Amino acid sequence: MSKRTHTYLFYKPYNVLSQFTKEHAEHRTLADYLDIEEDVYPVGRLDKDSEGLLLLSNDNKLINRILHPSAEKFKKYVVQLEGEVTAKAVLPLIQGIELRINKKTFTSKPAKVKIIDEPNLPERTPPIRYRKELATSWAEISISEGKKRQVRKMFAAIGFPVLRLVRLEIAEFTLKGLKPGQCRKLGV
Repeated sequence: MSKRTHTYLFYKPYNVLSQFTKEHAEHRTLADYLDIEEDVYPVGRLDKDSEGLLLLSNDNKLINRILHPSAEKFKKYVVQLEGEVTAKAVLPLIQGIELRINKKTFTSKPAKVKIIDEPNLPERTPPIRYRKELATSWAEISISEGKKRQVRKMFAAIGFPVLRLVRLEIAEFTLKGLKPGQCRKLGV
């Protein structure tokens, strides 16, 4: 008898850990939002400071298809940046940039990057601190890797710290139709 598979799309809010277990009483985790099968876990992660699409599943074929490096599945993000980013500034990201992650240096695969107008996103709680003397701008970036805090490190490396990061897509899965804290089961 084959195991029943379950896959969910979840809009992870800001300040929520991508895990079910609390390490400290004040932590907010997936368990605060989701009541799903015990064998379903996040496919990849979003750090506590990031928002957006989190895929959860127990479907090993799907997980391998998304996460295996040879699959080169893209993840799309929108980022609010400190400063006014330019097309010239993002060229190193499009070409591949040297980063240091987990005490190792590597060159990222080429990313797809474009500068965009401010997207229509739900308000973040708490909101980004607004300072009128500090310009901000927005970019959309798609990467086929998923190293720890990679998008943040990529933009920091070119001089534009990330103020807000929202993942919109993982491969063919999208955040459309979900609000922060909402979940949708696929295939039902």
